Amino acid sequence: MVLVPENNPKPGYPTALSRAGVMGAVRAGFTVHADGRVNEVAILHSDHPEFAEAVREALIDWRFKPWTVDDKHPAQVNVVAPFEFRLDDAPIDTNKWIKTWRCSVITSYASDLHVQDLLPFHYTRSYLSNVFFVKQLPEAERLAMIARFNRLLPSILQRCGTFPASRYVKMLPEEIRALL
Repeated sequence: MVLVPENNPKPGYPTALSRAGVMGAVRAGFTVHADGRVNEVAILHSDHPEFAEAVREALIDWRFKPWTVDDKHPAQVNVVAPFEFRLDDAPIDTNKWIKTWRCSVITSYASDLHVQDLLPFHYTRSYLSNVFFVKQLPEAERLAMIARFNRLLPSILQRCGTFPASRYVKMLPEEIRALL
């Protein structure tokens, strides 16, 4: 039997884990009923409790195309599904894009959004989480670098405000600039 998804929202990436550069996986089991609803959600494995909760919340809203119960179609189907939380969604050449941002553009958006969530900051963390660096840098070192970057965001933004014609990349810590 093939289940046909009708409403299957992707679990939201927990904000704190995204900002911290934490990635992970969840394996969840659940039951799909003939009317298309999902219940009996069980987290079989999770690399972090917040990832598990995000998957649980998403699965509650999942719906599949209903089917008629007969000899070939049971009243319910048990499913095990993997979910990955990854920050390496940016292309490997994101560093080229990061290097083009001017401080004036970043400061113009800073008043509209939470500083941590500005797109250049997100892409910087994403770039540091690319599989290329994940394989080269020890996890603790990569996460420490992202944590330091997050702590420095207010001063980076302040320096960008002082030097609006400068490039954002020049405001980054040397250890990050070296990787760009």
